[in-house]
Amino acid sequence: MNQWPDGWTDSSRGREGRGSGTPRPDPTRVMPHTSTPGVPPQTRGPGQGSHYGQNYDSGRGPRDDQGYGQAPPGSYDSGYSDGQVYGGGGGRGADRGPAGYDGRPRPDWRRRFKWGLITLVVVVLAWSVGTYFWADSKLRREVDLSIVEDRPEGGDGTNYLIVGSDSREGMTAEDRKKLHTGGPTDGGRTDSIMILHVGDNGSTMVSLPRDSDVEVPSYVGSESGKHYPAQGRHTKINATYAEDGPPLLVRTVEHNTGLKIDHYAEIGFGGFAKIVDAVGGVEMDIPQDIHDDKSGADFKKGKQTLDGREALAFVRTRYALKGSDLDRTKNQQKFLAALANQAATPGTVLNPFKLYPTMGAGLDTLKVDKDMSLWNVASMFWAMKDVSSGEGKSMNMPISGNAPGGNLQWDKAKMRKLVDQLNNDEKVTVTSDR
Repeated sequence: MNQWPDGWTDSSRGREGRGSGTPRPDPTRVMPHTSTPGVPPQTRGPGQGSHYGQNYDSGRGPRDDQGYGQAPPGSYDSGYSDGQVYGGGGGRGADRGPAGYDGRPRPDWRRRFKWGLITLVVVVLAWSVGTYFWADSKLRREVDLSIVEDRPEGGDGTNYLIVGSDSREGMTAEDRKKLHTGGPTDGGRTDSIMILHVGDNGSTMVSLPRDSDVEVPSYVGSESGKHYPAQGRHTKINATYAEDGPPLLVRTVEHNTGLKIDHYAEIGFGGFAKIVDAVGGVEMDIPQDIHDDKSGADFKKGKQTLDGREALAFVRTRYALKGSDLDRTKNQQKFLAALANQAATPGTVLNPFKLYPTMGAGLDTLKVDKDMSLWNVASMFWAMKDVSSGEGKSMNMPISGNAPGGNLQWDKAKMRKLVDQLNNDEKVTVTSDR
């Protein structure tokens, strides 16, 4: 019985180029087939095998036990190839979909970038939050301003009283010798006193010379809690710090100026030197040759980078300067502003190996009031940076002359105008003549 499709014989099979006379078609060789226009296509009868030229599974029916596709009932096999390489599942020009040439999915770079960005943001936030709480926990909130009595009304903006003390706290005998600070002191004194106003019209730094003549008001003792009435006595402003510490100093400044102090910040000799060393030194333009045996200063005029020991000697120098205490306060302002500017650079803020030592050195020795937050500390340093960059103003309290006993007398008229401008957060136009 002839098993080949209608019109096919063994002899015609041989003419297809098989040449081998094999009883079955060779499934590994495929010949193109065409249909003559106008001639109806051939169909398979029930039970007939598939066309031997169609040896791939095109999805039109199940495959027989030899791997040949069977056409569903009622369909026909045209014999045309649809462009696929038989047995390969797709050729070089075929659409492989999202998979690459090796069969693996192509990388979704958008998805990778999104998750990488999310991971980076989470890490930065976690680091920032952790750093904030670490730094906040190191603040020494030891000054209680709630005991200060008869306080003036507050104005616009924020006023900081910044004090540099000669406290030797935490310093060894070797440190004191190296830094030329002398022996340990009981209570300590202030080497510098500054008012820093931060507002919408720029920052203003006003130095109060430590020889300024002030009236000592009534006050509540910071240790005893006892009330001490006013006696009309006058003294140097730094003596009030030695008498009863920060609360009396704040009380005295407010009483003699009429300006409310919102926050208090104090740093000692040791902490000051450590901060300077932590930021890698501070560049200063020394205005003149300076040699002072008492402070240890020995500088030539010109630009130079000061380390912690040299910086402390520079800001403490008094007797080698022609203008004495007034010139010293100007140098202190310049140096503190330069230090704040150096500490706020990206090279320090974004470098953990510099940021943590700098913050640790400063916060360990920075004594502040109980209501001062880390945000207030940052605002204070940024304001000092503004002064250094020229966006703010630095000046001495206007002086009119000498009071009885040789203390410096403030110019009352200029002082009142200055306080009014600070309270109203106006641009400061008052100048100091010295």
